[in-house]
Amino acid sequence: MMFSVIIPVFNESGNIDKLLNEIHNHLKKFEYEIIIVDDCSNDDTIKEIKNFKKKNINLLVNKINMGQSFSLNKGILSSRFNIIVTLDGDGQNNPNDIIKLLNIYNSEEDISLVGGLRMDRKDSFVKIFSSQIANYIRSKILKDNCKDTGCALKVFDKNVYLEFSFFNGIHRFLPALFNGYGYKTTYVNVDHRKRINGYSKYGINNRLFRGIRDMIKVNKMIKTHKLK
Repeated sequence: MMFSVIIPVFNESGNIDKLLNEIHNHLKKFEYEIIIVDDCSNDDTIKEIKNFKKKNINLLVNKINMGQSFSLNKGILSSRFNIIVTLDGDGQNNPNDIIKLLNIYNSEEDISLVGGLRMDRKDSFVKIFSSQIANYIRSKILKDNCKDTGCALKVFDKNVYLEFSFFNGIHRFLPALFNGYGYKTTYVNVDHRKRINGYSKYGINNRLFRGIRDMIKVNKMIKTHKLK
């Protein structure tokens, strides 16, 4: 099983080196590539990535800060393999869970997306509360059967992803889009760890209010697809 690990990063100095070491330690038995998309970091993130000794890392750098969706999409478009694994660069996702998701993806018939569910989140109250509200509203409107669409740890089919029209914020709605376009999805509990260095770049404003706007867009995309 060959796959591409896509990691969008922005100012993750002190986190990315440890994360890359964990990925290589856990995935020794697999054939894979790592694509890191740096979103115009202004700390030592790029330096740490370039100093990492392993050879299967492809570093892409945005000239200006473009956001997580753009960076993720850039990495996917550059990937060599059809199985895509995504996770955050802050180290809160446990790379050991990649194997769990891959096993489900590979063993269950017709699965196109396996998503992680963070059951014991190590985040601030504001971040957790805003995500809970957004998840509740989204699940009521889009009926995607996903309790935690914001978990970055996912495994999915690249060719299915390429069916969707790209928009800023698409990374938060992949479960809804896969499900809405008629593809089988499933979810599994995963580990979630406390951030060691740096801080979250997203707050209640861009998680909740932008999310409602994007929900309307996704709902329209799904309805249009079903009419074809």
